[in-house]
Amino acid sequence: MSRHKHSRHDEPAGPHPNPEADEGALWGQAAEATPEPAAPSAGAAGEAPAADEAAPAEPTEAATEIERLQGQAAEYLDGWQRARADFANYKKRIEREQEESRARVVADVMQDFVAILDDLERALQDRPAEGEAASWASGIDMIYRKLMSVLDAEGVRPIIPAEAEAFDPNVHEAVSHEASPDHTAGQIIGVIHQGYRIGERVIRPALVRVAK
Repeated sequence: MSRHKHSRHDEPAGPHPNPEADEGALWGQAAEATPEPAAPSAGAAGEAPAADEAAPAEPTEAATEIERLQGQAAEYLDGWQRARADFANYKKRIEREQEESRARVVADVMQDFVAILDDLERALQDRPAEGEAASWASGIDMIYRKLMSVLDAEGVRPIIPAEAEAFDPNVHEAVSHEASPDHTAGQIIGVIHQGYRIGERVIRPALVRVAK
């Protein structure tokens, strides 16, 4: 019994195991074994905008769309301007046709008044200056002026050639050709009846005597 005990005490003395130290060593080894995350390489950093390389395509498409819309707007503007010009021409044509139609109506009505105007003019040529007949002549003159005022408001203008004026077959009608020492051939010697016109339309040409 004593011999067995002696053998236990005779075991060589050695370092006693330290669990805490062993654990720290193990953690240190693990830390050394764990690789640190690699820093992004220059190549990787350069490749990052790769997603943006397609970005320039978007402005190109936008510019194309803007150009298309501008062309479409210009086309619409041109069409609108053409339509506006066509409408303006149509409006002018309608106004011109209405004016011509009104002129024809007035001219037709004036055909019935021409003879009356001629009679009034003849009555006033030798109007008396005194007496009761003078007051009658003043009344006839007033009627004549009122009638001419109404016709003037409708656009009717008299054609009254001046003496020695050149004969114009467009607005004059010769009732005679006479020799005259005071006029050259083709000049108007005198007016029988004045003419009438509305615009460019002659209702009745002036009746004149012409030198030959």
